[in-house]
Amino acid sequence: MSLGEHLIEFRNRLFISAIAIAIGLVAGWFLSDWVWDMLRQPIYDIAEQQGRTAQINYDDITGAFDLKIQISLFIGVILACPVWLYQIWAFLAPGLTKREKLYGFGFLGLAVPLFLGGAYAGWLVIPNIVTLLTSFAPEEDAAFIGARRYLDFTIKLLLAVGVGFVLPLFLVMLNFMGVLRGASILKSWRVALLCIILFAGIATPAADLMSMFMLAAPIVVLYFGAAGIAILHDRRADKRRSAELAEYGIDDDPSKVAE
Repeated sequence: MSLGEHLIEFRNRLFISAIAIAIGLVAGWFLSDWVWDMLRQPIYDIAEQQGRTAQINYDDITGAFDLKIQISLFIGVILACPVWLYQIWAFLAPGLTKREKLYGFGFLGLAVPLFLGGAYAGWLVIPNIVTLLTSFAPEEDAAFIGARRYLDFTIKLLLAVGVGFVLPLFLVMLNFMGVLRGASILKSWRVALLCIILFAGIATPAADLMSMFMLAAPIVVLYFGAAGIAILHDRRADKRRSAELAEYGIDDDPSKVAE
């Protein structure tokens, strides 16, 4: 295909993705009230648990409408993710080998549930984070929280945790592509644990150890799971390579080569 044909195909893929997101936005419009009620439930819990006034505020006339559109768009992107992910895949697939297609298909098949699982984990810790952060205010003070800032806070948290759950999958992909050995992944577990703890601490902007543990523990499990998969893949790849070299009378044992 010429450059012009590639651009036309890219435009068509982009147009299909935009239509899918627009349809998802319409569905998100009807779901937005339910999602918003779930997200702001911790604010109501504050009033019950801490015995203070706590409520969401809209700081301008169009604030409520803009917020509903933002929530609808967020839901639309999530609902349409199978479509726009497939469009990305369909655009890249013709340039990939058969093995690369299998790897890419497996990556997409696992990335979506991992991301959704991470977003759900973030959803579980939001009440703890909100309750803890607002508890630093004096009891006689009221908590008036801006709707737009609160929504940005929750969405960024959900996205950050969702991406964190997908990162171990990238390690597996790099291993399958021959870029990274499984032993190297396992050997770097101390650095990985430190990075995971720092990530959980940044994603949960509060001194809540339970919330940090709820986020860090699944990512640690996924990291060691990725290391295990990579090591098994390396063993199979090494055996296959040894068998191929043996057919030509070549021994790839480093100790024997040194002798």
